Amino acid sequence: MVKPSPLDNRDTSNVAWARYRRLMRGMSIVSLLAVVGALSWLRFTMGEALTIHMMIATAAGVGLSVMLGAALMGLVFLSSGSGHDESIDDPFKDDPDLNP
Repeated sequence: MVKPSPLDNRDTSNVAWARYRRLMRGMSIVSLLAVVGALSWLRFTMGEALTIHMMIATAAGVGLSVMLGAALMGLVFLSSGSGHDESIDDPFKDDPDLNP
């Protein structure tokens, strides 16, 4: 039988997802600062050789990389912090080969 997840409870779910949205809002500011820092560094080191295409690629690469990392780590925090991780049933818990 599958144990119920704490995220099935509406109140727990609302609190967990509110924390996740708050984390993502904060990380969007961090992402914006990382993009500005990367573009400033490129402008300082490359000078006039910096093209609009390189600026767009840098902004997209840095910004999306930071946001992707934040989204994935935020989901890990959401799963762990809400108790969802503890609600799984481990089918291998009694296997002596996997649990020395």
